[in-house]
Formats: sequence, structure tokens, C-alpha cells
Amino acid sequence: MEKAARLVFIPGPGVGHIVSTIQFANLLLERHHHIWITLFVIELPSDTTTAAYTHSLNSHRLQLVNLPETPSHAPSTPMTIIELQKPHVKEAVSNLSPTPPLAAFVVDMFCTTMIDVAKEFHVPSLVFFTSGLAFLGLILHLHTLKEEENAEFTEPDAEWVIPSFAKPVPTRNFPSVVLWKEWEEFFVAFGRGLKKADGFIVNSFEELESHAAHSFLDGHRLVFAVGPILNPKPKLHPHAPADNADIFDWLDNQPPSSVVFMCFGSMGSFGEEQVREIARALENSGAHFLWSLRKPPPKGSSFMTPPSDYAPSELPSILPAGFLDRTAGIGKVIGWAPQAQILAHRATGGFVSHCGWNSTLESIHFGVPIATWPLYAEQQSNAYLLVRELEIALEISLDYRSESKNETPSVLSAEKIENGIRNLVEIDDEKRKRVVEASENSRKTLLEGGCSYSSFGRLIDYVMNQNEASMDIVIDLIVVAVRGMIQFGLVLLYEGNQFSLLKSILCCPSIFLSWVCIDNELGEIAKPQSVVDALQLQLRS
Repeated sequence: MEKAARLVFIPGPGVGHIVSTIQFANLLLERHHHIWITLFVIELPSDTTTAAYTHSLNSHRLQLVNLPETPSHAPSTPMTIIELQKPHVKEAVSNLSPTPPLAAFVVDMFCTTMIDVAKEFHVPSLVFFTSGLAFLGLILHLHTLKEEENAEFTEPDAEWVIPSFAKPVPTRNFPSVVLWKEWEEFFVAFGRGLKKADGFIVNSFEELESHAAHSFLDGHRLVFAVGPILNPKPKLHPHAPADNADIFDWLDNQPPSSVVFMCFGSMGSFGEEQVREIARALENSGAHFLWSLRKPPPKGSSFMTPPSDYAPSELPSILPAGFLDRTAGIGKVIGWAPQAQILAHRATGGFVSHCGWNSTLESIHFGVPIATWPLYAEQQSNAYLLVRELEIALEISLDYRSESKNETPSVLSAEKIENGIRNLVEIDDEKRKRVVEASENSRKTLLEGGCSYSSFGRLIDYVMNQNEASMDIVIDLIVVAVRGMIQFGLVLLYEGNQFSLLKSILCCPSIFLSWVCIDNELGEIAKPQSVVDALQLQLRS
């Protein structure tokens, strides 16, 4: 009978984290039919989308367990919510069936505090890292510089040699969590949490990030690059129309590869001044466009509050006068967008993107060139990777930040945006060739012979061998015990009749176990006299 193993998955709170984790879990279950997964769901306060997404996802080998809601009086930051769930996770894992045996924890990159729970169950922890290989290397290296050299990242134009990047990276392309003093405590804790892991499962593929992948071959850390993990049939946004026929009817009537799709992710939005600059750029470029325009959350909202959609009646007051009428023949303004399906459409020829990693992987997969406009998180580093290192994207900006220190974000001019759009439409043959090659590699890597296929195999071997490792420990203890019996004989021969000592030892198993370990750290047989001396000392104590 083939052995089986159970994995505990702990995604971060929020439906976005859960979706990508379940996609990966399903890939793992498809590859090996004796892996079982228990996934613990952490919900944010007032979060209704997570429950709507997960309510029907249980299957024979994938079990979803909803953890208790965080008390309403508790602090509502995501990190605090995760920390408060540790005792619930410990209790739930304790109550799991012993068959199949627990082999490992797989925790979200923001849930590394759960590694402490895994250690209590004596199993390894793997971090599910939903950004790329280069960014993983960047964070680990910058954390080391901060911890060991107290490095300061204050000069925007300073360039840093990062092992996971082939070229020096300017400070201005580091994430805000590294740059801003008020985030330093979080950054240090985040880096320490990552370094507690036994390994990393990364949503990327070696054919795309070959330099970064090779930088991890020093053996210090286990890294499994298993991407691209994409959602082939994304669920609709809860407030989206029941179908998106209007969008796709419009796309069906556009020439092939003619449409510039402008979308900034589930959290991306701009103030009115920037919106008008974008509108002028689109109109002046003359390009066919599909623009996902979102309404910023009210001032004073939590940084986790997503944007909403404008009502049609609001658009004329936000956009330049007459814009919608003048561009009616070539453009369409929408709210929330089914991004993956739009990128897959034959009419889509370019993508103005915030460079979130999931969006980047989708665009690469469908062979759509990107014009970079990062907003927050690791997106500035992703933009640098795409434009400067991989040379598969064009630049609108590499270091724009929508986050601000109590300031209004800077406004990109219509001229700068228009120039980026024109370059995207007129992309040179060499860059387009690299985009096509990356797309082909994205499709092949998870097939037999691809790097991610092989990496999945190594990951499965690692997981399945954990139980063998546990059995090896048991066998080692038996071997030690047998060697101990031999030592008993040597003691009796050396000291003569030690019956009273032997009787005491047999009545005290803990003394026996400690005895067989004496002087055995290097695998040597303990000298009989040292054994006797040590045992007599323990008997007297």
C-alpha cells in the first residue's frame, strides 16, 4: 500500500490569498493521489467574499476548516488577527485524524508566526511565497544587511548588489516596507519570519527567472519554483455584473492585438487629477483602449479597503469634458474587470499594469506586453525586473508610489503616459520576441520536462519523505538501544556482579536512555567505566 501524507495549509486572511493557495493545493493533489490537505481559513472582520468563495470547495482530499472569528474588541490589523489564531490552529491540528500522518505546514508569506505551531508538532514548515524568486532573494538579502550591518536605505539613486538580481538595483525600486522608518519593525519581523522556514514554495518558474533561481543553488535554503499558478476560471467580483457580455462584445469588434488594456489590480485607484491625465494620454495616443477605472475608498479608510466602481452618472464629472463622446469609437471605460479573460482575448495587444505578481504572470502567460506603472508593495521591484533585467516590458514608471507619508502621491503627466502607451503599441520586434518566448515557457514549464514540473516532483518527494524521516528516527533509537544492551554486557564484565545496579536501571527507563547516549555523539561505544560512573551519579541524584 502506497504511503500517504497530510499537509496543513494556512493562507493569509482575505480571498486573494485563499484563491492562490487553493489553486496550488489543487495542482498538488492532481500530481499525487496520496496527499491530503487541510486548509485553515482566516477571515477578516466584515469579510463576506471569503465565505462565498470557500463554502463549496471541500473535496475528498481537500478539507477547509473555518477558524473562529476574531473578537470584535481585538485589534484588526492582519498580523494581529493571524497571531490570535495560533491557539485555534494548534487545537485544530491536534484534533486531526492521525491517518494520514502530518508531514508539513505550508504557510502564507505573511503567516510565518504559524511556524511556531509547526515546531510544536515536530514537522517542517514551507512558506508559500506568492511573489517572484528575485523578490524573495531581495527581501532576504536586505534583511541580512539590516540585521548584520544596520544598513540604511535612504539614498534613492544608490545601487545595491543583490544576489537574486543580475544587475544592481537602485534604492528607489525597493518596496516601501524597506524604505520607510515607520515600517522598519514590520520589515525586520517579516524577514525573521521567512528565515525560520525550512523552505519556500514560489509562484514563479526557472525559465523566467533563471538568474534568481540559480542564486538559490548554494544549498542554504530549499526553494521550489512551481509556477505559474494561474486561475483558469476566475470567480467574478461579488459586485460585478452577472456576466461581462458587454465587455467581450466590444472586444470581439476590435482588430486583433489592437487594444491597450489599462488595469491596476484589485486595490488600484487614482485621484481625480491623475485620472484626467490618464484620459488625456489615452485620447492623444489614438490607441484603442479598455480602461478599468476604479473609485478610491473614502479618506480615512483602512489601507485594506478596496476601491469601488463609479456609477455611470459619476463619470462625466471625473473625466475631461466630452472625453467619453470623443473616444466612443475606439475606447471603453469599465469598472471592475475580469482581467485574465481580457488578457486572453485576441484583441488585447498591450497591458498598462501595476505589476502585481499575479497580473505579471497572467500577462506573460497570454503573451501580452506590459507597460509598467507600479503602485505599492513589491511592484516597484517587479517593474525593475521586467524592464531592466528581463527586458520584456516597457516603462511608464519604475518607481511611482501610490502609498504616501501623509502626502498626496505625485501625478504622472499625460505626456509621460502617452509616450509609454505609444511605445507599447509600437513595441520593437526583439522585445516582442522575448515576450513570445516567455509565454511559451510559461505554458511548457508545468508539463513533463519543464522546470516547474521537476520542481513539483522534488517538493512531493520532500513531503512524502518526512514520514520516512520520522521512521528513521525510530529505527535509530532501536539501534541505540541495542548498542546499549551491548554496553550493559560490557559493564557487567568490567565490574563483575552489578545485579543491584542493573535492577535499578531496568526499573528506571529514563536512566537507560540517557546511558545509551553517553559518549555516543560521534557514534562511539562508551567506555564501560564512564558508563558506570555516569549511571551511579544519576542513581544518587
